[in-house]
Amino acid sequence: MFAIYKRELKSYFQSFIGFLFIAVTLFFIGLYFSVYNMMNGYPYFSYVVSSCAFLFLISVPVLTMKTLAEEKRSKTDQLILTAPVSVGGVVIGKFLALLTIYVIPIAVISCYPLLMAQFGSTPIGENYLAVLAYFLYGMTAIAIGLWISSLTESQVIAAVLGFIILFLGYMMSSICNIISTTGNLLTKILGCFDLYTPFAELLNGTLNLEGIVYYVSVTALMLFLTVQSIQKRRYSVSVKNLSVGAYSTGMIAVAMAIVVVVNIIMGEMPSSWTSIDMTAEKLYSLTDQSMEYVKNMQEDVTIYVISAEDTQDATLQQTLQRFDDLSEHIAVEYVDPTINPMFHTQYTDSSISMNSLILVSDKRSKVVDYNYIYATSSEFDYNTYSYNTTTTGYDGEGQITSALDYVLSEDMPKVYMTEGHNEISISSNFKAALDKENVEYETINLMDYDTIPEDAACILINGAVTDFSTDDKDKVLAYLDRGGKVVLVLSYAEEELVNVEAIAAYMGLSIADGMVVEQNQENYYRSPYYILPTQTSSTYTAGTYNNAYIFAPYVKGITIDNEEAEGMSYNTFLSTSDSAFSKTSAIENLEDYSKGENDIEGPFAVGVEATKSLDEGEALMVVYGSEQIFTDEASAMVSGANLTLFTNTISGFVDHESSVSIPAKSYEISALTINQMNVMLISLLTTILLPIGCMVTGFVIWFRRRKR
Repeated sequence: MFAIYKRELKSYFQSFIGFLFIAVTLFFIGLYFSVYNMMNGYPYFSYVVSSCAFLFLISVPVLTMKTLAEEKRSKTDQLILTAPVSVGGVVIGKFLALLTIYVIPIAVISCYPLLMAQFGSTPIGENYLAVLAYFLYGMTAIAIGLWISSLTESQVIAAVLGFIILFLGYMMSSICNIISTTGNLLTKILGCFDLYTPFAELLNGTLNLEGIVYYVSVTALMLFLTVQSIQKRRYSVSVKNLSVGAYSTGMIAVAMAIVVVVNIIMGEMPSSWTSIDMTAEKLYSLTDQSMEYVKNMQEDVTIYVISAEDTQDATLQQTLQRFDDLSEHIAVEYVDPTINPMFHTQYTDSSISMNSLILVSDKRSKVVDYNYIYATSSEFDYNTYSYNTTTTGYDGEGQITSALDYVLSEDMPKVYMTEGHNEISISSNFKAALDKENVEYETINLMDYDTIPEDAACILINGAVTDFSTDDKDKVLAYLDRGGKVVLVLSYAEEELVNVEAIAAYMGLSIADGMVVEQNQENYYRSPYYILPTQTSSTYTAGTYNNAYIFAPYVKGITIDNEEAEGMSYNTFLSTSDSAFSKTSAIENLEDYSKGENDIEGPFAVGVEATKSLDEGEALMVVYGSEQIFTDEASAMVSGANLTLFTNTISGFVDHESSVSIPAKSYEISALTINQMNVMLISLLTTILLPIGCMVTGFVIWFRRRKR
């Protein structure tokens, strides 16, 4: 075998094909590496190898076409067939020679992730998993090319057939979807030759042992088929006995059955056994909190996925599989909307997106819309005067765990949001945050109630522009006297809001006249009226303190009357700088931030918690000074930090039997920072110098050999 290996390896380099294959591979990978990673700063090497997968369709048939076909044509194969070398040894020797040529560019590109790491934070595990995926795909393609070369005497036919077979394997997933979106026996059979899907799954950041076993088993099968092809020819040359061909066919059937059974067994194994999460943020792993909750489930929940199984979001599918594997009380079922388009109407009156989830228990159901599976952020583009939305994280686990808790819990805490005073309505994004916290919400006009309902976990007064009536104010104060909880968001209004201020005064807080102007440049954005308050560590600023800004435009200053008052305690978690002041004169435009004689000196609280001890229990109020603080526009300015603040506030106010809120897992890894000189040098090396170096070396060796 070793002699065959050396002979084959030498022949590839002497005929220039080996150097050509290496040069072409390095050129295309270097080209995409330069564009994606060097010029655009993307830290993921998977972008490169994914774009270069098409290369196998052309380069592998050219590399393998002469391996056995040329020997058949020139009759030199009979020397090998009659030599004291096993057919298996011949095939393995030739395959290892081809693999060695392929490993050379793989070894070179293995240095690229390390090169990327010199210019910023990169997911090393994911990047080397991408290299492994590229190697496995190429290894299998080479084995297929070797088998095809054993079937014909023509190199051209071998190359064409190789291209056709590899192209079908590359496109098989799309072909199966064209045949049937729901899947059938034919698509299951054809799916066995889907070469690209296991490659794509490895590129997602999961070390999928099922995919590795698939590539290794298909490679082994192709080598076995190559042996059988040569074996049949060997016996037909020496014995001319057709019975051997029948025996060979039986062995082929057995080998194919073994490969199918092995892959079926791997497919049936729990994903927790076969998948290793290699992502930096562990996007596909379940947290201990989720696993503990699911393992303790005692009631059945069915998760309906509004999608055909073959076309479902791959990342979400992995997460669902992990939940399914954890508990016998969870069942995942797929509902193809093209077959049953009205299925979701049993559980919701609203339309839902493809890939959405519906969780159903004996108690209740909950829809998790696909739009909330991925976390997004928006940035305002001043060139187009519109927001550009980017995906920043994956929230599949958090949404599913929260929904499980919702459909299994006995009672849901309820938040009442006041209306009738021109309050700001919370947007769908903020309502989705309440849904994830398993909080029910309802608007309430206090005029319609004698008292605030007993089931109120808290009251949200979100930027009332007109004043409360005395009667409405008294209802809120009576609620606080019973140990109630209030979130009060102040607004900048033309009229005096005497009764709203009286609600704050009940908790020892005063509202400064006018609007706050921030003079410290580090505490505002673009305009002194657009304040970036200083944060202190608290449950309200968890996830934003030292990590993100809070954006608070148009602030009403809050002051504490007496921090030492008996029975009162205060926690100021958002505040202005000492140089801030409240402009009391009429503001003609937002470019007027001059300080007048009657303006009020700061600093002010922008977010403050006040607690009042009662005979039984305590009253709790959080006051925010910005009417826009809980709006999509304000939150988008700081990549969702205001939404986090809102979620923390409500979560701290409601009493859950258990807390199972899982934050979204971030997709964001900082882009590579590479100066233009390094970009040019590295691009020159990887795209031009290395490929040309291979070509020149190959040409010199070939030319010298020809002169001899």
